[in-house]
Amino acid sequence: MTDTAASVLRLLDERGATLAVAESLTGGLVAARFTAVPGASRTFRGSVTAYATELKARLLDVDPALLAEHGAVDPRVAREMAAGVRTRLGADWGLATTGVAGPDPQDGKPVGTVYVAVAGPGGFLEARGLLLSGDRAGIRARTVSVALDLLEHSLVSGLETPGESPRAKDREDSGGKGCLQP
Repeated sequence: MTDTAASVLRLLDERGATLAVAESLTGGLVAARFTAVPGASRTFRGSVTAYATELKARLLDVDPALLAEHGAVDPRVAREMAAGVRTRLGADWGLATTGVAGPDPQDGKPVGTVYVAVAGPGGFLEARGLLLSGDRAGIRARTVSVALDLLEHSLVSGLETPGESPRAKDREDSGGKGCLQP
């Protein structure tokens, strides 16, 4: 079985591209998956774990009005986190996670509500919403897997050759059972 983090880093390396990660509910788990891969430093720039809502605005340039109106668990917040970490850390690609791992609901969202987003060159921006079940550890682990899969898919479908700009996207993927629609 191929590790998705290693596959993503290989795809980035082949394109001469870099990655930065912004995490909330996953608390560094996504970054840990990337840094566990030997040679990750060729493409992985770093990460920001913005667990507190105000840090999303201060460190990742998420619109404070958006956070005040919708809370931190929102697809637009995930998109802004991905774009913000990409800009702040000087990376070609940004990946973000935000959501509610439990034990309690947050911002009126039930436990298991999760958004992951990818931002890339040429205005590429994609988010996916999920409604996951299970305990806190399971929700966080599944979020990491979905985030890595989304980034891998974005790299494969969105950027064919080095320097080529992918088509701009700004949408929620349906993805079937378990996904949220705004």
